Amino acid sequence: MSLAPEIQAFLQRLENLNLPQVWEAPIEVIRRNTQGRVVTSGPVEAIKEISHRFIPGPTADLPIRIYRPTSASSAPAIVYFHGGGWVLNFLDIYDASLARLANQSGATIISVNYQKAPEHPFPIPFDDCFATLQWVTAHAEELQIDPARIGVAGDSAGANLASGVAIKARDNKIPLAFQLLIYPCNDRNFETESYVKNATGYGLSTQAMQWFWDQYLQGSQHDTNPYAVPMRADSFSGVAPAIIITAQYDPLISDGEKYAALLERDGVTVLYKEYDGMIHGFFTNLAVTPTAQEAIDSVAVEIKKLTQ
Repeated sequence: MSLAPEIQAFLQRLENLNLPQVWEAPIEVIRRNTQGRVVTSGPVEAIKEISHRFIPGPTADLPIRIYRPTSASSAPAIVYFHGGGWVLNFLDIYDASLARLANQSGATIISVNYQKAPEHPFPIPFDDCFATLQWVTAHAEELQIDPARIGVAGDSAGANLASGVAIKARDNKIPLAFQLLIYPCNDRNFETESYVKNATGYGLSTQAMQWFWDQYLQGSQHDTNPYAVPMRADSFSGVAPAIIITAQYDPLISDGEKYAALLERDGVTVLYKEYDGMIHGFFTNLAVTPTAQEAIDSVAVEIKKLTQ
């Protein structure tokens, strides 16, 4: 399938803005340029409660946002890690998509604003995310969630973090109900089919991903650490069941395909779905494409099945 018409129009609008590439401007400039993503994420639908608080992290207090769709005293939960190449983005961008996901799945979502590279490289963002899972598990009663029905989720770099957290949860015998990985970047191999085929012209570029990885890992010393590069794990046996979402015109589609195959090889239940005509980032862009709502609602159905 060719690019969806609304995605073509969206890419043209981005091109007309003539914004610098991530490697072409200071960090504070590219971060400021993400402010417009709140508009493309769409309006936030009504939900029972959205609350904000800070929790203690390993090296700093961490802002979290809690999306509660129900008054149930023991709801399922999703610990969510947002995308942005470990460098960009903030919680406001995700209000619309996470409110809908919470409402449709019946799960309380806890989203964390982890510390960002390059000021805070690996393992700091990862440690923040794992600590958030630990905090949520320890405070399940206060959060009115069921500790036996907690999953992790994330998009892009957040899906990398969720993948790593799921592996460490397995290693530390912390049970997870599922892992939702939305166009994950789980390997540092830029010669895959999609990194070559979709290198430019579709929003996220292969060169941008190389730059993001460089900010996060800052050298090659972590390239074999599965918490940093999840594809490098010796075994995936025993990790949580996975829902993996990819987009047809995304440099990262090969990462999603390969990770799904590795999980299945080691006996992990995987639901994999590629969205035709879509680009990286579509899942949160409710104001851009109706496929975002379709994908969120589809994922919610699967989460319900895994948290019954």
